[in-house]
Amino acid sequence: MTTFTIKDTVGNIVVKHPSLGRILEDAGIDYCCGGKKPLQQACQEKSLDPEALLAKLQQALLDANDSQQEDPAKMSLIQLADHIVYQHHGYLKNELPRLDAITDRVASVHGGHDPRLVQVREAFIPLHQELMHHMNKEEQVLFPRIREIDTADSPPDLHCGSLALPIHQMEHEHEDAGSALETIRELTDEYMPPSWACNTYRVMLDSLSQLEQDLHWHVHKENNILFPRALERENELSQKSNGSCHGAGGTVPSLKYHYTR
Repeated sequence: MTTFTIKDTVGNIVVKHPSLGRILEDAGIDYCCGGKKPLQQACQEKSLDPEALLAKLQQALLDANDSQQEDPAKMSLIQLADHIVYQHHGYLKNELPRLDAITDRVASVHGGHDPRLVQVREAFIPLHQELMHHMNKEEQVLFPRIREIDTADSPPDLHCGSLALPIHQMEHEHEDAGSALETIRELTDEYMPPSWACNTYRVMLDSLSQLEQDLHWHVHKENNILFPRALERENELSQKSNGSCHGAGGTVPSLKYHYTR
């Protein structure tokens, strides 16, 4: 792991690990125009403890490595739903507003030089909105239902129908988000900064790349683990009802969720 000292410039820290830019932003430290300042000086100007901020930067790198060691396949439905909300939804709720500001700034400053940056901004705005709506639907409707069936000892109350419909809707929205990020990746040459890019531009590209990577893990955990196991569990509990919750054709009615964009 890269080791920094308080004598390293804030610009160099971000160049080596652009993801650390968000921590410096939270501390109010300018790593772009003020990138040549050593961390110690930048902290002193903000009345911050440079050693404490340095420790926070190092811990962020350690946490990034540790987060990749989790095995979602070994989690219960409740644990996995909670994990997704804490790790992935939490990340998106913090990162999307930050990226909203950064994409707007980069498009405003550099869009005249490279019009594709304006297109990146235009693609990001609806992606931001859709992901926020998506998370709300999962947290308020789908995940509570999944938690319920994970601990149920008796057949689920199927007056609302099966989980199949809302899960299908979530999977469709996953595809839309993936397509939007694919467009952004193409517009940014695979998140490759040009030689003239400033640090803010570079941080934007790194953050968008991290967003796409996190979304891949996020969708994998839902599409390939949480959703199939939830449907399997629902089917197991439904079979205990001896057909009392089945329709005439032997199928479970669709869950009547009304999802609006």
